[in-house]
Amino acid sequence: MPQVGTVKQQDFKTCDQSSFCRRNRAYADRASADPNFVSPYMVKEDSVLLKDGLLSGELINSQNQHLFVFELHLLENSISRLRINEKSPLKPRYDEVKNFALARELPNTLNYTERPINTKDHDSLTKTSIYFGNKKQNMVVVHHSPFRIEFLVNDLPIVAFNDRGFFNFEHLRIKKQAKDNGDQTSDESSSEDAEDEYGSWEENFNGKRDSKPNGPESIALDISFPGFGHVYGIPEHASSFSLKETRGAEVGYSDPYRLYNLDVFEYELDNPMALYGSIPFMMAHRKSASAAILWLNSAETWIDIVKSKEDKHGLSSLLYFGKKLPTSTHTHWISESGIMDIFVFLGPTPADVFRQYGSVTGYTALPQYFSISYHQCRWNYIDQQDIDEVDLGFDTNEIPVDVLWLDIEHTDGKKYFTWDPAKFPDPKKMQNSLSVKGRKLVTIIDPHLKRDDGYYIYKESKELGILVKELNGNDFEGWCWPGSSSWIDYTNPAAREWWGSQFKLDKYQGATENLFVWNDMNEPSVFSGPEITMPKDIIHHNAWEHRNVHNVFGLLVHSATAQGLRNRTPISKRPFVLSRAFYVGTQRYGAIWTGDNMAKWSHLAASSPMLLSIGISGISFAGADVGGFFGDPDIELLVRWYQTGAFQPFFRAHSHIDTKRREPWLFGEPHTTRIRNAIRERYALLPYWYTVFQEASETGMPVIRPMFVVFPEDEETFEIEDQYFVGDSLLVKPIVTEGQTSTEIYLSNNEIYYDYFTFDPVRGSGRIKVDAPIEKFPVLLRGGSIIPRRQRIRQSSALMRLDPLTLLVGIDQNGEAKGSLYMDDGETYNYQNGDYIHRNLTYSSYSKLISTSFPISGDNTNFVKSIKDVRVERVIIIGLSKKPTKILAYHNDENNEVNNNQGLTFTWGQKDVLGTGVTFTNTNDQVLVIKDPKVLVWRDWTIEIVF
Repeated sequence: MPQVGTVKQQDFKTCDQSSFCRRNRAYADRASADPNFVSPYMVKEDSVLLKDGLLSGELINSQNQHLFVFELHLLENSISRLRINEKSPLKPRYDEVKNFALARELPNTLNYTERPINTKDHDSLTKTSIYFGNKKQNMVVVHHSPFRIEFLVNDLPIVAFNDRGFFNFEHLRIKKQAKDNGDQTSDESSSEDAEDEYGSWEENFNGKRDSKPNGPESIALDISFPGFGHVYGIPEHASSFSLKETRGAEVGYSDPYRLYNLDVFEYELDNPMALYGSIPFMMAHRKSASAAILWLNSAETWIDIVKSKEDKHGLSSLLYFGKKLPTSTHTHWISESGIMDIFVFLGPTPADVFRQYGSVTGYTALPQYFSISYHQCRWNYIDQQDIDEVDLGFDTNEIPVDVLWLDIEHTDGKKYFTWDPAKFPDPKKMQNSLSVKGRKLVTIIDPHLKRDDGYYIYKESKELGILVKELNGNDFEGWCWPGSSSWIDYTNPAAREWWGSQFKLDKYQGATENLFVWNDMNEPSVFSGPEITMPKDIIHHNAWEHRNVHNVFGLLVHSATAQGLRNRTPISKRPFVLSRAFYVGTQRYGAIWTGDNMAKWSHLAASSPMLLSIGISGISFAGADVGGFFGDPDIELLVRWYQTGAFQPFFRAHSHIDTKRREPWLFGEPHTTRIRNAIRERYALLPYWYTVFQEASETGMPVIRPMFVVFPEDEETFEIEDQYFVGDSLLVKPIVTEGQTSTEIYLSNNEIYYDYFTFDPVRGSGRIKVDAPIEKFPVLLRGGSIIPRRQRIRQSSALMRLDPLTLLVGIDQNGEAKGSLYMDDGETYNYQNGDYIHRNLTYSSYSKLISTSFPISGDNTNFVKSIKDVRVERVIIIGLSKKPTKILAYHNDENNEVNNNQGLTFTWGQKDVLGTGVTFTNTNDQVLVIKDPKVLVWRDWTIEIVF
């Protein structure tokens, strides 16, 4: 939340201003320009060893004879991992990011078959080939001279390392004394004498000096995806979903994509500039194949992307039988420091990639139920009376809300864990008033600490010695919201434990169990620092420089806060913590948002590709500030943003301190009703959202899904970024243009869909025009889907938890449909012991709607008792060809005795059957509404339709 203004490009580096990026790009240019260039890195033949799923050996740089060690781990579940480090570095290179980013270390697979080592290929070059995978469908080929690795699935090349020879590992070295002419040299020269170049041993940017005591230490590698024309991921960027080229004749950008967590306010769109989060995960997809890589490095990283029609892997015959030349994507990864640690996920489907990636980095944590509801925030609600009035405004206008938020002005002089005594004299009373209605409060807790010995948090952390240090050993001092500030060193486990303990209810004065947390400014943002962040040469735990840990810093703040909230009560409850900065593994701790966006139509449009990129990279619980953080949206934009936000995973309205107030009821009719309807629709669909989140927590599937994930064989979907699925059932097309009253939705495979609000059938393939007046949001129910809903919209989600459910059934062209319903207590970890229900819902062509239980490992007695009377009060079936004569319902465990031999009450054709206030004329007479079948949600039951 820095000062208002347009983004200042001069505050942030380009690749050319970052010496290690410039150096490695130049190395790639020389390699590409020289037809005789051969990568100098070779495998030492006598060093190669294959044992227990690990291929290891030594590499030598033939230019300077420096030695490296490599380990190629063949892991379970079609995952591989390549690690390369110096054999004998002058000092240890940073290799601790794995301890923070990874959820688990997978064992090496023993299911592999090796070809004899040192066999000869057709070029008489030595190589090692290994088949692995459950069916030995995967193969990895390590070429020894020059060093190159290929990964194949079913004999088709998928991923290649050092295919273009850009591999470059700058070894640590001793700096020689400057020559008389001022040149800087070393005892050994890397490729092109890196240490002679400006910026290798010292670098200045905007008057800020980086001392670079270790000299040049970058790592770089080209990674190719043969036959893949599209790659995705590497968030966070305000860019397209299918990533653009950064070099070549027809480039999208002139600079590489940058991963370096930064506080970039009013960020520009269509730009590869770094933003608040960094996930070095890239996914490639083509028909019948998906693959991905994770570049596990937390230092500043740049990624170039180029595409070509070259066919060095013979793909035109393998994939297209010579009919056309496939596009391949080539990437160049460059990190400032650390070691090379790369995971390869071989799919072959998108779902397989997400499962593989999540098995390593962890799946999305199942959130508390309230947190996927609607959140109301601004910088700042000024005092306790303001909160009370906003709370009352929601009730008066019959708009549900679950969470109210307080920004930095609620504190006593920007000292976190405190309250302004004049503005918030009784914070517990305020929270308790909210909790009566099932509502929560979120307060902001930033990682910078006001340097004031009267501030207990700063005083304790200084005395414990857990603050980030200067090179001279003093506590680092920078400038942020409180003025002169210091920062906790979250890389120190003792610091993280201490930080978490501050959330205990006897320490965080004024907090209750209904208070949750927002970690902002945790890139970290340092107003006085280079690029508005920490200097790279300040010191963290175990004497590591900040350059090594920068991108993981925000993750460590987030994880320590989440752990603190888990530990603050005798029975642990799931935390809710929102973080602005993020990295690999953030999904295990909480939600993030896309940062300080603007109240512009273009930023509303950009939210979809940004969230899709973040979602496929592991973080499903993400959203964009509804209405835009900077500026004042006109009412049409605000309404459209609410409609969009209601169908994004994290749903929060937020705005800058200088913006006009924009609570949903302030704009008068008919706008209040339109916004109310959007929010109420979110609440009606909460059972479905929660079920999809549960799926994400077990499988890694994104909550909102790109079109190609749902239709992986349809090439027309590969670039689509302006529409997406929630789960596999709801197709959403945000309206992002002023004055727009209709839109086109792309439909794949001639499936049948239904307008979610009117139930009218929508058929066809390709782009279909649909109406989208301001009061209506384009959402389609996919044929073959069953959606659980709640119709009785109350003040908060907590007050709806025991309400009956409605099932919305959209029949496909085969007369079938399926879905599921997941329920637990919504706040504890009891579900991990089996205390939940998970129902499998199917509608068959035999005209039976059946609910059975998925297998449950554990005892769900307690939860079942808590919902024993929750029933299905309505079933809506769309797409029947004729009116039934009778409908029967029975619980399957009662000897199939029909509950009502006279049949259930039903209607055929209905208006506004969803009942959330959105009313349209239904022209589809194939709608059956079954009223109160009285089947209990936790039991096996059948509803039989008789014609």
